[in-house]
Amino acid sequence: MSRKLRLLIVEDESHLAAGLKLNFSLEDYEVDIAETGREAARLLASPTRYAAIILDVMLPDLDGFALCRRLRSAGNYTPVIMLTARDSSEDRVEGLEAGADDYLVKPFHLDELLARVRSQIRRADWDQRRGGPSSDHEVIRFGRAVIDMSTLEAQVAGQAVHLTRLEFDLIRYLAMNAGRVVSRKELLEKVWKLRNYPNTRTVDNFIARLRRHFEPEAAKPIHFVSVRGAGYKFVPDANDA
Repeated sequence: MSRKLRLLIVEDESHLAAGLKLNFSLEDYEVDIAETGREAARLLASPTRYAAIILDVMLPDLDGFALCRRLRSAGNYTPVIMLTARDSSEDRVEGLEAGADDYLVKPFHLDELLARVRSQIRRADWDQRRGGPSSDHEVIRFGRAVIDMSTLEAQVAGQAVHLTRLEFDLIRYLAMNAGRVVSRKELLEKVWKLRNYPNTRTVDNFIARLRRHFEPEAAKPIHFVSVRGAGYKFVPDANDA
């Protein structure tokens, strides 16, 4: 007999949390509820393994963005679907940058949330079966950096570097397209899953963070190279720059 998957719902609106728990229970999930960010952090620090986390942004103590960042910094990559009443593109970007896997605006259709949860669990299961998020580029090496996509671990000269899931995804996409100029628009669509998003500074800020982590001199990049008016090019071998 297969073991039921367990979800964590972090939601301070008790009637909404109860309704979600009922509906997910009817879908054969086991469900825990946390009404505050701190309560959720306590549950996530326990041995309990969750298949996915449904996380409200507006919480009475520790907000969803901060909780998600804390989770990713601790090396926990359980799929996170954020719920929020704020529907601006900037808020969605902030959620994704914090490490969320998906973002749903209230009010939402229950069927859509169920489908998104199933999708994220399925994706995580595929990643695990393949040995990690990328079977094609399991280990990425450049300069003094070694990035293992199967374990989501990064090192520079043997020293650990802590990255968010989105930073790993960005490096993976650039590595898959090494030597090719990739536009900011393409990166927003392929990595951030955002279409027609006008603020390309988001990409620039992330590239700047990768440079601080991995370039010998962040101000003189040799691996994450800017191409004026076109985008960025990843150059694993500095001699090819």
